[in-house]
Amino acid sequence: MKRRYLLRIWSILLTLLPLSSGCIREEEFNNTPQGNFEALWKIIDEQYCFLDYKQIDWDVIHDKYQPLITPGMSYDGLFEILGNMLAELKDGHVNLYSSSNMARYWDWYLDYPRNFNESIIEKYLGRDYRIAGGAKYTILEDNIGYIYYGDFSSGIGNGNLDEILLYLSACNGLIIDVRNNGGGNLTNATRMAQRFTNEKVLTGYIQHKTGKGHSDFSDPTPIHVEPSNSIRWQKKVILLTNRHSYSATNDFVNSMRCFPNVTLVGDKTGGGSGLPFSSELPNGWGVRFSASPHLDAQKQHIEFGIDPDKKVDMSKEDEDNDLDTIIEEARKMLKVNP
Repeated sequence: MKRRYLLRIWSILLTLLPLSSGCIREEEFNNTPQGNFEALWKIIDEQYCFLDYKQIDWDVIHDKYQPLITPGMSYDGLFEILGNMLAELKDGHVNLYSSSNMARYWDWYLDYPRNFNESIIEKYLGRDYRIAGGAKYTILEDNIGYIYYGDFSSGIGNGNLDEILLYLSACNGLIIDVRNNGGGNLTNATRMAQRFTNEKVLTGYIQHKTGKGHSDFSDPTPIHVEPSNSIRWQKKVILLTNRHSYSATNDFVNSMRCFPNVTLVGDKTGGGSGLPFSSELPNGWGVRFSASPHLDAQKQHIEFGIDPDKKVDMSKEDEDNDLDTIIEEARKMLKVNP
């Protein structure tokens, strides 16, 4: 505890130095196993945004892993220990990068049913499906539109969305499938959400760290989705989700559920609501971490995921018959209540 007290006092003193004093992190921590450990621990302690929300005692985590650090340990050994320490955060947005590896936490979805079978999706799309930007789309045999968007890193422009919605305009309803979409560009997610509202809608809030304390945040800033100035969908929408719907996809789902014509079907999303930032350790390894929490319209955290309106799991019997249980439930719902 004395070491940690001195470290915090030294940190405070450093903030009083002139800005021209150079790189604080390099002066404070040496490029040694211990120095890299302390640098990583401090980055998370001062900048990670969910320590209090997740009720993580980061001091206890320090004392758990610090005795494992030895002066002559290998880079691989150090990387493993630092990666294991970061895994205590249970956050898919937290990574450690070296030139040979990336530490990651994947249990946020591995312990859940997959609820997705790509080969069956291909059967629903058929051979003549269309592709516009990052979206694949078709009209199912019961005149229901189907869009699969598997990666928000794949760009989609307003021209793409105009063509998609125009093509599907005669359909009785629309299924949007974002299962196994691990996220990507928030701009793509927002651009797509704008096609499903006719008015400006409050969808959430964002906060930013204002200090080194675990609860030092700005007041929540409102986030709104504005309606597109072009073609907008006016009929019912069923949005399909699973646990691998993460990050920007979690944000997309959070926005879409605020619209009256949208119903969520499938499994809980994977979460990942913290806007990620990056930093660097003395040895050059990169570290990514959640720094700005995104809240829903009721100012509640969505870091651990969003529940569907109707929970549906894939059944093995359906899969054996090349049927997607979740798509079939969505089709049934749109036929009954288009």
